[in-house]
Amino acid sequence: MKILIAHNAYQQRGGEDVVVDAEIQLLRGRGHQVDTYRRHNAELVDHPGAAASAIWSRRTASEMEQLCVRERPDVIHVHNTFPLISPSLYWIAARHKIAVVQTLHNFRMLCPQAMFLREGKVCEDCIGKIPWRAVTRKCYRSSTTQSALLSGMLIAHDTLGTFRDKVTRYIALNDFCRAKFIKGGLPADRMRVKPNFVVSPGKPQWQARHGGLYVGRLSPEKGIDVLIRAVARLPRSMRILVAGKGPLEDKVLEVFGDDYLGYRDMQEIAGLMSRSLYVVVPSTCYETFGMVAIEAFANGTPVIASRHGSLGELIRDGETGLLVDPGDPFALAERLRWAESHPAQMHRMGQAARAEYEHLYTPGQNYKIMMDIYQEAIEVALETRDAA
Repeated sequence: MKILIAHNAYQQRGGEDVVVDAEIQLLRGRGHQVDTYRRHNAELVDHPGAAASAIWSRRTASEMEQLCVRERPDVIHVHNTFPLISPSLYWIAARHKIAVVQTLHNFRMLCPQAMFLREGKVCEDCIGKIPWRAVTRKCYRSSTTQSALLSGMLIAHDTLGTFRDKVTRYIALNDFCRAKFIKGGLPADRMRVKPNFVVSPGKPQWQARHGGLYVGRLSPEKGIDVLIRAVARLPRSMRILVAGKGPLEDKVLEVFGDDYLGYRDMQEIAGLMSRSLYVVVPSTCYETFGMVAIEAFANGTPVIASRHGSLGELIRDGETGLLVDPGDPFALAERLRWAESHPAQMHRMGQAARAEYEHLYTPGQNYKIMMDIYQEAIEVALETRDAA
């Protein structure tokens, strides 16, 4: 199978970029020819006006035209198009009658801010509606101009039927996200569910596990400020390590001191998880998936997480981890105390989490689902060619 992967990378490497690279490696490892079309937001540093191409990128249209003619891929798998690739890609693929599969890593197609988050709380005001509120509220980067650009892109391509007609199959990362996208107007008959995956770090060790671990961006939507307020209510003997970078780094350093580890690579994170009694994921936004949680599962570590979004679906309370109401530092502190005082129960949850990983989130399981989606999309594209 010839596959073209298209992705607009972020200035700061994040979970989507990790997933894209992992899927490319998985497909190539199974013998497929995988070509890539990448744009990188580093381009915006020297050419900030390039963001205006979010509605329609002439450069992308031209380069995709050449790729479609030269490579003739069986399927184009799109991850992120914002802002440099733009939806122009879908139109070029449709012109060549090539199947397009779009993974929905965030809620950008429904919410200009992409996270359904406003002033630290979940906001779904724009689902299924013209997103004019995002402009008046400056939802994207507190900017009227940038919010208007994003809203304009969504309105233009909703009017043109781009998202309805030009994408052969969508991939939602779980049933929670699938339901949100359908509610927002994306076609239910084109929506499939495929979670992300992680490569197993090996069989977990179950002994000598102590304390907690937070891994992620140090920003309000990830709930690090909630964790800070929860820690203030815990005894000093309880240790929670923090790994990551972000705008709240100074505050994290002030509160956690030597337990703030800064940025750590994936191998180091796996080692930290394998020695932790639990991992904390206190996100206040809807996580579309929660890679950190699955990485914890792979290491046999239960997760204490917010009871909403995909995390509420991913984690079974009392079985593979503990759930807590989002944004509540008192409830989070209580759950952390319980975890520390019940290590045997946490060990059992960790074993159940590892079994969950082996059942649902391995590369092999993911590959089977991905191939089914690709094949279905390709067959639809072939029918379109035959009909023409």
